[in-house]
Amino acid sequence: MSTIHDQAMNYVYQQVLQRLLSFFSRAERTALQLLIQRLAVAAGGMENIGHFKVLVNQSGSRDSCYTLALLRAAQLSIAGRSPATFQLRVATLRWNGNSETSLQNMHRSYSALFLYDDPRVELVMVDHREVMPFDHQAPIGEAGRETNRINLLLIGHRRAWNEPLELWDDAYLATAEFYGQVARWNNGVDAMIGSESARRQRHFLDGLERATHKAAIAAPQMSTAGFEMLFPLLDGLGGDYYREFYSDEERVTWRPEGHFEACRRTSFININDMIVGKLEERWPLLSDFLGFQADDVTLYQGDDEHVEPVVAAHLRGLQAQFIEGRTYEAGVSDYLTSLLITMRQKQVPEPVCEQLLASFGDLQAPEHLRLQAANALQANFELNEIQLTCLLFAPFINAGAGLERFLRNCHPGMLVALPDLHRAMQGLHAPEQVLKWLTDVSGLPVRMVVRLYAMGPVRMPESSEGAAQNENEDDTLAEPPADRSAEG
Repeated sequence: MSTIHDQAMNYVYQQVLQRLLSFFSRAERTALQLLIQRLAVAAGGMENIGHFKVLVNQSGSRDSCYTLALLRAAQLSIAGRSPATFQLRVATLRWNGNSETSLQNMHRSYSALFLYDDPRVELVMVDHREVMPFDHQAPIGEAGRETNRINLLLIGHRRAWNEPLELWDDAYLATAEFYGQVARWNNGVDAMIGSESARRQRHFLDGLERATHKAAIAAPQMSTAGFEMLFPLLDGLGGDYYREFYSDEERVTWRPEGHFEACRRTSFININDMIVGKLEERWPLLSDFLGFQADDVTLYQGDDEHVEPVVAAHLRGLQAQFIEGRTYEAGVSDYLTSLLITMRQKQVPEPVCEQLLASFGDLQAPEHLRLQAANALQANFELNEIQLTCLLFAPFINAGAGLERFLRNCHPGMLVALPDLHRAMQGLHAPEQVLKWLTDVSGLPVRMVVRLYAMGPVRMPESSEGAAQNENEDDTLAEPPADRSAEG
């Protein structure tokens, strides 16, 4: 029975491969053969390919779905001509910003590629530092959701008040820790496969370097590195990237405990040169075969897959209104101008540009945009505008150096309680209503505000700033020229 079942499944897999290849252009078929050769070399020869395990990150984005399809084609092509093929680990990080559309994109692509129940494939997700089987219907756990929310706030508060708020910096830290740990889980993997361009690799590493400084952990130099040095860089950061924010008793260990290799053997294999052809040529494969659907977040994927354009525009508007002394509308306009320039430089089809622009509504009456952004922030991160405004001013770090400025601008009625607030942030006794105000306005437990208060100012290394200034002008989705000048 087992032999008959195996033969039947092999027939199904070959049917999947033939249908998949029918969507490939001649250039993509050539790229596929080059990918197979590259994997064979990395495995030490085709005779060792059956013992070779590769990891690929899956976020439900357009690019990650396409990369997965290419790897599946390679896996099934090798299986059709050799006694064995490589093992594939597909891993997803559950983060508060994950959209329902992305999860559905993953599920549909896994189903189309027949990844479920294939013993050569591991489909896993990580939620609150626990590796578990992928389940697109499972909501993120409450503990993981709350930890993600607090971490986002802690990282966001670690900046000077007049620096742009990079709301998603925590995503770099969480993703990097995820890469390092999931590569060691369950006997580890031999290689991680990625299709990021050199620009996107640098963008990620610049963001990670910025986030590690905000997390107050020593980091090796990243600005000149590429992903070929990713795992040595991650090893240099230590095991827990949030260790400076939490006591030993509060830290959550990676689970299942005892299932993570102490020594990593993972290398990085870049297949960006295998991604051929124009984006519009891939849409039949993505939509007709994989069932990929785009929402406002995935409609245009810039260098930050987790950035939601409406929220990013809202942040720029608040930055202009509260920090720069301009209007909310001016900040949003700056963001949209930068976004459209970036999209057109990357030759995004004009209808896509127009569709995304339409989602912002009338800038002369921005109430719709503000409501959209407020709903997204509440749904994804449980953040309201009071807490977001507090985050903009970053009033707690460096012994509350910016607290009086924040109160004068946003809560003048609390100026009389300034001495009590400082006592509370030092961990000393303070009135209950002062403690409640701190929690309500910041969105953080008082003990976390106390830790921020004890942390000094964040000084970004000059090399990282210099690298940011030398980026190509289309490098970043969410950094308008006005904010770049403010950084200087």
